[in-house]
Amino acid sequence: MKEVPGGGKADLIKKALEFPVMSLQSCRLCPRECAVDREVSIGFCEQTEVPRISSAVLHFGEEPPLVGRGGSGTVFFCGCSMRCVYCQNFMISQKNNGTDISVEELSEVFLKLQYEGAENINLVTPTAHLSGILASLGLAMSNGLNIPIVYNTSGYERAEVIRLLDGIIDIYLADIRYTDDTKGQKYSGTNDYWTVTRNAIKEMYKQVGAFSDRRYDAPKGIILRHLVLPEGVSGTNAMGEYVAYELSSSVPISLMSQYRPVFHARDYPEISRRITEREYEDALSSIDQYGLTGWYQHFSGTESLRVKPLGRRE
Repeated sequence: MKEVPGGGKADLIKKALEFPVMSLQSCRLCPRECAVDREVSIGFCEQTEVPRISSAVLHFGEEPPLVGRGGSGTVFFCGCSMRCVYCQNFMISQKNNGTDISVEELSEVFLKLQYEGAENINLVTPTAHLSGILASLGLAMSNGLNIPIVYNTSGYERAEVIRLLDGIIDIYLADIRYTDDTKGQKYSGTNDYWTVTRNAIKEMYKQVGAFSDRRYDAPKGIILRHLVLPEGVSGTNAMGEYVAYELSSSVPISLMSQYRPVFHARDYPEISRRITEREYEDALSSIDQYGLTGWYQHFSGTESLRVKPLGRRE
């Protein structure tokens, strides 16, 4: 859905909300397609007809170009279409700890973050609340919201839904958790994670291209996050191959080393420990062989920077 001349994000939001898939009376926003009427029942995500958030903060722990000087205006939404056994945000995503909020109130949250100096509005796990979020963004834009919008997602999205966000979302911050559907089933309760995610990410890339903070008046593009898991569970080499040959080697990768065996992870021996430095170095080598760029983390507590650019390793 391309932006029409003379139009704008508010016009595109209005059009997107008119599509049947945005209706919560038979919810099909995520790949689960529960088809429940969320005014009277709840589906897999356990959300109702109104948005539910855990917090809204200026976040300084995201990728460097998203943080800038003012921080990323991050809104954490409750519920999730996945059930990751190692989820570090399980109190929000699976135990649903948060507060219901109206469309009007959410629009005020967005405007407040912008007023406080946020570089962008960062929507974390937004899909279950997409209808309310779009309505809130439309209202906020009519009242002066004009900073980039970040769609922060596990990657497990319906490409059909992502297609409706064309021209609305400036930056996709998407995970590639696994490159094997069986791993997604075992550790995240999704029987089609990679099948679905690889198509959704292609749609994201088609819309915004590789992330750049130089090609536009405001930053735009896709950034891919990849959390390195023990014993090669996350499939880093296949991830690199997919990005290099099915997207572009210019798509930046945020290669994360912070895995900890929280929540139910200790019930699975192979992921019941932190990764080793050797495992992370092997993952970096996989990234290097495909000529990918982005950011990497480190193990040493003496390092002054949390992340460093890929390609500048010593």
